[in-house]
Amino acid sequence: MKRHLPNAITCLNLFSGCLALVQVFAGRLDYAAYLIVLAAVFDFFDGLLARALHVSSPIGKDLDSLADMTSFGVVPGAVLYWLLGQALPATGLPGWLAYLGFVVTVFSGVRLAKFNNDTRQTTSFIGLPTPANTLLVVSLPLILLHDSYSLRSVILNPWVLLGLTLLLSYLLIAEIPLFALKFKNFGWQDNSLRFIFVLLAAGLLAALGAAAVPLIILLYVLLSVLKPNYM
Repeated sequence: MKRHLPNAITCLNLFSGCLALVQVFAGRLDYAAYLIVLAAVFDFFDGLLARALHVSSPIGKDLDSLADMTSFGVVPGAVLYWLLGQALPATGLPGWLAYLGFVVTVFSGVRLAKFNNDTRQTTSFIGLPTPANTLLVVSLPLILLHDSYSLRSVILNPWVLLGLTLLLSYLLIAEIPLFALKFKNFGWQDNSLRFIFVLLAAGLLAALGAAAVPLIILLYVLLSVLKPNYM
């Protein structure tokens, strides 16, 4: 029975991603964002539980990738498509450019395929993980909803959105080593970078709310690049 528990949690990730996709196309991007946060929680705990129970299987690995492709591949592309659809009409640019939001979906698929076949990524990552990428994307409509910093004109600028699409697509497959939030123990020496990141991220979230998420992802990349000897 216990060997099926991680897969059950993975299925909850997939189900949350499906519900999030429905919310995107209904125009309720805030609900979609909350569901993606839930999917990310399930994605974290399925692996944690599998390691704790010492269970693994090829089916579990494939199921995890398929769930991630929905929650952290299709959903961010759909969100970018929706945002571009809102931004483009006022500019006179052709509406078909909104479909370029799904370029992130394509590169997410490539990222997940690489991860499954790259033996270098057992304890860390090469390229931006798809959950981190998706959390950044779904934070944008939340920032718009609670626009305390007058960022609407920036977020709904089609050139910003297209540039962000290209940047994220590159980061997903870039040969950049990034640390994973996998604590083998709770000692400072082995996890100093992780503790620093978690504390700084918590402080940013408390101070800025949803507007902190893009800064947290940037912090994650910078800490990984500036201090590569974390392993």
